[in-house]
Amino acid sequence: MLVKFESNVAGEMLMFADAARSLLQAAGKECTARGVIRAEEVPEIVARLRRLVDVDRAAGGGGDEADPEAVSLGRRALPFIELLELTARDKGGFVLWQAPQDFGG
Repeated sequence: MLVKFESNVAGEMLMFADAARSLLQAAGKECTARGVIRAEEVPEIVARLRRLVDVDRAAGGGGDEADPEAVSLGRRALPFIELLELTARDKGGFVLWQAPQDFGG
């Protein structure tokens, strides 16, 4: 299942539900079929996601031995962080997400 993230000022991105779930949970958001991140929430969420990236880098930050081409969660977080930061530059900025169903499971 895909989750679509749309910023009113910075474009959109698609993400597989498992990666979106991990990033939204790290951000402190629920993985409902629809949700929003407002510009005023972005600094705290970006700080949480940057900690995730730092932990990932400290742990090696790439694929594992079983799948050396796997993309780590820390690497998946970087374009999402960029989308959030671009959105936060506009005081009325927000990011909506949409999925066919809740994906918190």
